[in-house]
Amino acid sequence: MRNYLKHWGFMRVLRLALGIFIVGQGIAANDWTFIVLGGLFSLMPLLNIGCCGPTGCYTPINKKVNPNEEIKYEEIR
Repeated sequence: MRNYLKHWGFMRVLRLALGIFIVGQGIAANDWTFIVLGGLFSLMPLLNIGCCGPTGCYTPINKKVNPNEEIKYEEIR
């Protein structure tokens, strides 16, 4: 359990809180649409999934690039 909660950040907790809030508002308004959407929004941070998956916007860092290397430009006419 400790390992599961280790990777929780502020945004993940905020998404879970908003999902629970939407479920609560759906129950108070007796609206099944909000209950289902709130359940969906609550499951996303619990399962660490999103629109793009858990590593959706991840871009690998190229470690072969030397930051001190001079950049060469080619003029295009």
